[in-house]
Amino acid sequence: MSQTGAGPAAGIPEAEQAPIVVVGAGLAGLALALRLAPRPVTILTKAPLCVDAASAWAQGGIAAAIGPGDSPALHEGDTLTAAAGLADRDIVRELTESAPEAITWLSGLGVAFDRDAEGALQLGREAAHGRKRIVHVAGDATGAAVMRVLAQRVMETSSVTVILGEAVSLGVVDGRVTGVWYRAPGMSAADTPAFLPAAATVLATGGIGRLYRETTNPAGACAQGLALAAEAGARLADLEFVQFHPTAIDAGKDPMPLATEALRGAGATLVNSRGERFMTAIHPDAELAPRDVVARAIFRERRAGRQVFLDATTAVGADFATRFPTVNALCREVGIDPVHQPIPVAPAVHYHMGGVAVDALGRTSVPGLWAAGEVACTGAHGANRLASNSLLEALWLARQVAADLADLAPVDATMPPPPAARPDPVDPVLEAELRRIMSENVGVSRDSARLCEAISRLDAMAPRVASCQRLAGMVMIGRLMALAALTRSESRGSHFREDYPVASDAWKRRMAASRAELDSLAPLLTRVEQMRASASA
Repeated sequence: MSQTGAGPAAGIPEAEQAPIVVVGAGLAGLALALRLAPRPVTILTKAPLCVDAASAWAQGGIAAAIGPGDSPALHEGDTLTAAAGLADRDIVRELTESAPEAITWLSGLGVAFDRDAEGALQLGREAAHGRKRIVHVAGDATGAAVMRVLAQRVMETSSVTVILGEAVSLGVVDGRVTGVWYRAPGMSAADTPAFLPAAATVLATGGIGRLYRETTNPAGACAQGLALAAEAGARLADLEFVQFHPTAIDAGKDPMPLATEALRGAGATLVNSRGERFMTAIHPDAELAPRDVVARAIFRERRAGRQVFLDATTAVGADFATRFPTVNALCREVGIDPVHQPIPVAPAVHYHMGGVAVDALGRTSVPGLWAAGEVACTGAHGANRLASNSLLEALWLARQVAADLADLAPVDATMPPPPAARPDPVDPVLEAELRRIMSENVGVSRDSARLCEAISRLDAMAPRVASCQRLAGMVMIGRLMALAALTRSESRGSHFREDYPVASDAWKRRMAASRAELDSLAPLLTRVEQMRASASA
């Protein structure tokens, strides 16, 4: 592997230096580069490998039906149930059937999954899974361990080049993406971005957590890939479905540390400040109910003025540091002793089921552009992702994209005109305003008044951030998410509308649209909702 902060070498014809370009260095991006070897791949990343990647923060593990009494069909059934009627059944079948191969592939690369004394993989159980099927490393350090191994293998792979830089625009010529404009470290605001020509461009940029005030995601999860794709005309899907992890550690940190769902799988319970265990009255699976159910229950307790705690003192107790070393360290950093104290928790944005609409091979609606990982929307998760299916989907879709690109014919990666300059740095005050708007109006619980307020406030905010590439993209995607949430006049999975609290058969369908198509809906939607609100007043 070679690593540089500069652009392509001068003087080499573009058609000869057009590799497959992967934007992002999370699990999907690294796995794709390795799957494509020895085909030349360039990874464009904002930070060095394993730094600021959400994949490295994943605690729970990877879902795989490999244990006794389990099967991909049972895994498929649990995934479809959690998805609340919106998952693509064919995609889910491919995903769950791919899991054993993914674990074998990672093991072959050197990932040391936890095993018992006989050498069999240790399997955990998480919410909404009917079997123990979560494969993990060092208890709750799966993402970090997997990413370290993949990063090391990438550094050993001569066909992969890593370039440090932030993508600012996709180059589009005659309707086809031909490469990426990016700004390398040290480039001034007056510099024209560098162009990286690509035989194929793959977005692997992660999610949208930074759009919200409460999130477990790193700062790099700022909807960058969605914004790039939207500006290039790609269709986006299921934007309204945002998964809030129920048990982020509520100790004043940003991002919020995560108390893995595996704790509840191990028997930890949720109690409010009165000492009441409230989940038993809400769902037959109590703390192991689907994430959206648990998140809303905690949200209601907190809105009623009652703090919520995750109590592992009895179920885990003295074994906490051994079984959950990552959470133990996070708790102790903020002065909590999880062996003897319940952990204060709150819902926080954790994963986006929506993303750039892709097919089973990762192809977007724009020629020359693919997507993989959280930025992509395959339909595998529907309205609510089943726990530990995210790392699995990243691995599966990386394999799919690699198979699709393996025999890609040479492409003339023509250089398009450079994008308009938007060089301003991120204003932390404006970013905080955006995150507050999204959390208060497009959060765990929604209604038409708050969604209309979000759209109006983001419309007013757009001109104020137009000269900042990153903030402009964040505001645009936040607005599109609010529009999608306003459009879906029902409650389903992670999308809960207080004014439409039940699911509707009329809405048992997914939504995919371009930015222009969603924008065209805004005036009509807001007018209808305002008229409805006036009539009911």
